[in-house]
Amino acid sequence: MLNLVPFTRDLVLIGGGHAHALVLRAWGMDPLPGARVTVINPGPTAPYTGMLPGHVAGHYGRDDLEIDLVKLCRHAGARLILDRAVGIDRVRREVIVQGRGAVAYDVASVDVGITAQMDLPGFREHGIGAKPLDVYAARWREFLERVAAGDLRAQVAVIGGGVAGCELAMAMAYGLRAIGAKPQVTVIEAGPQISGVGARARKRILAAMAELGVVLRTDARVVQVQAGHVELAGQERVAAALCVGAAGAFAQRWLAQTDLPLRDGFIEIGSDLGVVGDDALFAVGDCAVMPAHPRPKAGVFAVRAAPVLTHNLRAALSGGRRKRWRPQKDYLKLISLGGQSAIAEKFGLTLQGPFMWRWKDRIDRAFMDRLGDLPSMAVPPHEAVAAVGVAELLAAKPLCGGCGAKVGQGVLAGALEGLPPMSGDVVTGAGDDAAVLRQPGGGFQVISTDHLRSLIEDPGMMARIALVHALGDVWAMGARPQVVLASLVLPQMSAPLQARTLAEITAVSREVIEAAGAQLVGGHTTMGAELTIGFTVTGTRDVMPLTVSGAQAGDLLILTRPIGSGVILAADMQGQADGRDVAAALGIMGQGQQREAQVLGPVAHAMTDVTGFGLAGHVRAICAASGLDAELWQAAIPIYEGARALSDAGVSSSLMPANRADAPLAGLEDPLLHDPQTAGGLLAAVPEGQQAAVIGALEAAGCRGHVIGRLSRGAGAVRLVPDPK
Repeated sequence: MLNLVPFTRDLVLIGGGHAHALVLRAWGMDPLPGARVTVINPGPTAPYTGMLPGHVAGHYGRDDLEIDLVKLCRHAGARLILDRAVGIDRVRREVIVQGRGAVAYDVASVDVGITAQMDLPGFREHGIGAKPLDVYAARWREFLERVAAGDLRAQVAVIGGGVAGCELAMAMAYGLRAIGAKPQVTVIEAGPQISGVGARARKRILAAMAELGVVLRTDARVVQVQAGHVELAGQERVAAALCVGAAGAFAQRWLAQTDLPLRDGFIEIGSDLGVVGDDALFAVGDCAVMPAHPRPKAGVFAVRAAPVLTHNLRAALSGGRRKRWRPQKDYLKLISLGGQSAIAEKFGLTLQGPFMWRWKDRIDRAFMDRLGDLPSMAVPPHEAVAAVGVAELLAAKPLCGGCGAKVGQGVLAGALEGLPPMSGDVVTGAGDDAAVLRQPGGGFQVISTDHLRSLIEDPGMMARIALVHALGDVWAMGARPQVVLASLVLPQMSAPLQARTLAEITAVSREVIEAAGAQLVGGHTTMGAELTIGFTVTGTRDVMPLTVSGAQAGDLLILTRPIGSGVILAADMQGQADGRDVAAALGIMGQGQQREAQVLGPVAHAMTDVTGFGLAGHVRAICAASGLDAELWQAAIPIYEGARALSDAGVSSSLMPANRADAPLAGLEDPLLHDPQTAGGLLAAVPEGQQAAVIGALEAAGCRGHVIGRLSRGAGAVRLVPDPK
């Protein structure tokens, strides 16, 4: 996005833990000029520890529990790489990412939490650790659904009788009761009693467990976890349709494969939160240990450390002085008791009751509100006196990225009216997805060019989406991709960051291009105000390539991808989109469509890809060129998750009004049909009677196809109806 100060240093945050989430919030309020921030996390959200028991018990929904990293990164101007870190090369200063390769850093911080994955026979196959929290929470929701459906018995075993294990056991018992099940929940503790609290709190927890029917097995040693039960040494086996590990905290396994200074698998840090012996690395939260001040694994310490971490990261990037941090010796424990009641313990004092739950609830919600209530995009200031029309443009929606930033179809058509007719080897020119050229030796070549204004901060993902978008023109013509030229505009940055950025873009580009069967043969790079990525692509076909003019009356329209990406990306830019919806849409947009093209190309009468002019505009292009009308079936049109709700709330891309004016709909009106798509699906006119075979072939190839309408004789009108007649 627009960057007025050159980037000179890379800050990489590994993991989306509580401390890093707070760093991102603070960074968005006061970014360090010249620092480019990257976050690496497996998913678009991170669960908040404090609300997990309440979520398991049913008091909180999934949205209440999860920190939206996509929104936080948008707020902080950071890029989010949705992948898993699996190594750190401290010599080269690179983070090794599982599905992407290396990401370079000048300063990095690790906040990846811990795992409760236990080294017990059969646990990996039949158990689930209570941490990572997001993995456990997803497994719990699935288990609850299957119990409610009658597929599984409500039998749960929790290995580990500490505070966390007992708290989860009570929450699961309560949650199972809430769906009408009769739970059998057993806590298995190797010691003589539950641990982690004083005698008074322990007595109250035992009473609360007994009230919920939770059984405690003490002095119990697990021999093996099997499907349906847990074997104990010298004791009766414990029935378990779900086995949860909560006995202790274990370091992430990949840390042991690094040369980081470790103690029992955890990263050793000093009082400045810096990794011992490394001025470029920090670590915080449960994955770190401060030998001078050992503390239990609790989220409160990460939250308290966040302001010092923020300061010290800035100091490391700018040459400033670091602060010291010393964790408090004791902290307030608020322990949920299944229902809306809790125990509070600190300095040996204990209080219990619903009012403690309400207190805990206020604390937890206040924390989540800090990470959810982020300032919206500010309207840029402008001079009081300006040329006519300036105020109206500045008051309009902020210019979108991707295809939302395109010029309208009507404006383009007017600009191209004066072009001379095609001649020589040029068969078709402007007006279709690509120009068609005759090849001297026979056959045809297609050529097209496309570029995208950046819609996300990640150059690698932007390159992937821009390539899929550009190659869509070749696939839509039924041609085989041949060669690719890149055209890049990088934001102003230092030479080392230029090299890193180009290396990422090139690596991703080669992967996508080679998968499409083409070759990257060069390109052009320059510096500018913001990241812009474009590609010129060519393809070949032995017979005349498909165009928009070959459709026939009676053809059915098949669409391979959902619509609504423009709405989601516009909402993301404004901080209104759900991070999971953004991540899901980007994931689909980054997938090549060579398989879809191979299925549709041989049977389609006409084909195009749905991009900037929206579904209605591209259907209208087929109709106008082929002398047909179209009837679209609203219920059959696939839509990206979250797009409908955003559209109904009035969110739209900046190009949508022009699209609506250029391709009006008869019948029903639906703004999503005018939504500009980036890397949208292929839209094919297929002979009636062949749709079932085509849909089956797409599914066999691992793709999707949706029959969304029918063509008939006419003059280019597009009508939207609820369902097929």
